[in-house]
Amino acid sequence: MGHGDDLTERPEGTRGGSAARQSAAHRGALHKPPWPHAPLHRLSEQGTYFVTAGTYRKFHHFRGPERLDELQGGLLEVAQQFGWRLEAWAVFSNHYHFVGHSPQTQADAESLPGMLGRLHAQTAKWVNELDGTPGRHVWHNFWETRLTYERSYLARLNYTHQNAVKHGLVAHASEYPWCSASWFERMATPAQVKTIYSFKIDAVRVKDDYDVAPA
Repeated sequence: MGHGDDLTERPEGTRGGSAARQSAAHRGALHKPPWPHAPLHRLSEQGTYFVTAGTYRKFHHFRGPERLDELQGGLLEVAQQFGWRLEAWAVFSNHYHFVGHSPQTQADAESLPGMLGRLHAQTAKWVNELDGTPGRHVWHNFWETRLTYERSYLARLNYTHQNAVKHGLVAHASEYPWCSASWFERMATPAQVKTIYSFKIDAVRVKDDYDVAPA
């Protein structure tokens, strides 16, 4: 099911371009994302979801290490703020995916639009300051799928971990800094890693018709 970005981008002031870029870059350098503690590897009673979101017209607004750092850090931060537990994520120049569990206090994904609305508003403001383009439309839609079958869930975990490989950015998933693969390999047991990575992803049906730009 698709959702539009509820937060309309508006001009964020009249500061000079160079000052705005310096301010945005400084905030990005200080951004330390709150990484999850450990993978859960099971469906939650509240709801487990696969989510994809993309930029407006698939423009590469987040190309480059600094911008990818900001987007990844922002995603992990809002997930923590809204009580979502992420199991896997992958962030690119014009889209991102994640698999996450909704908060224990909710029966469904009712907080998802607000969570992604905050992420999109914050990252759009940040990248527009960086580029000196206040009010530019940055984000488009997001799509979520509730996962109710374990094999479908585990396959999408692997799909997300391996997404940078799928897009041809790296040879091994853990080499891509803006996804969960290295964290997963570090935090999970060898048996868990072997199990998740054994799931084939060729037949996984998700919205992923994006051409990504290298960092």
